[in-house]
Amino acid sequence: MSLVPLRTLLDAAEQGKYAVGAFNCNNMEIVQAIVAAAEECRSPVILQASQGAIKYAGLDYIVAMVKAAAARATVPICLHLDHGTDFNTVVACIRAGFTSVMFDGSQYEKAENIARTKEIVKIAHAVGVSVEGEIGKIGGVEDEISVDEREAMLTPVPDAIEFFEATGVDALAMSFGTAHGPYKLPPKLALDRIAAVHEKTGAYLVMHGGSGVPEDDVRQGIALGIRKVNIDTELRQAFLGEIRQQLAAKPHEIDPRKIFAPAREVLKEHIKAKMRLFGCAGKA
Repeated sequence: MSLVPLRTLLDAAEQGKYAVGAFNCNNMEIVQAIVAAAEECRSPVILQASQGAIKYAGLDYIVAMVKAAAARATVPICLHLDHGTDFNTVVACIRAGFTSVMFDGSQYEKAENIARTKEIVKIAHAVGVSVEGEIGKIGGVEDEISVDEREAMLTPVPDAIEFFEATGVDALAMSFGTAHGPYKLPPKLALDRIAAVHEKTGAYLVMHGGSGVPEDDVRQGIALGIRKVNIDTELRQAFLGEIRQQLAAKPHEIDPRKIFAPAREVLKEHIKAKMRLFGCAGKA
């Protein structure tokens, strides 16, 4: 199956009142685990690459791996740029074959963020590529992006509505209490803001920092308008945790395949559990 735009997946998610999982991929085994989980769950899925992953693996390698997986898949797959912070990176991903891009202009003042995001939307939509935009700063650390907790303010509802209506983005990320990376304490989500923005605009809202959010909060967020949930930290923890166990149990093993294969299987099962939580299992 060929790659599909993010909008296609989120239109169906809105109709079905579920969310689609967006899982970060950094290497072949992670790509394989994500797609295998989607196939077994019969779930649509978003494979997303951050700027850090692109720097590590190479843009052409990321695209080639995901396209190879999608060609054999029977479920819809979107390839999405996560937190693209500059025009050149976003355009390079569009040219390379990404079917969705996120432009994260949250480092700019609102007016400039809107103007820059509108330009990305114009370019992307002209070639059938979806766009996710961000208003407000989501705290924590993800690859090369770090936002101090003091800077991560909850996005005012009027700002989110203005940004969505002015830019024409397909998906909206806003700050409502989640953060990237491991949580020190369970997050307190401003669910009322999710509800207010979705009810006013119909925007497909994105939960960044989905790793570690209590399951009940995830379910409530989806009921109120979350249509995409980003998971990265939990993937790393599951994958590397099993690798550490394999290395401890087999200290003399020199075949990396015998270490990575069990980790890939553990990761697949972890992703399947997320797909069931998000309600997207059985929707492909």
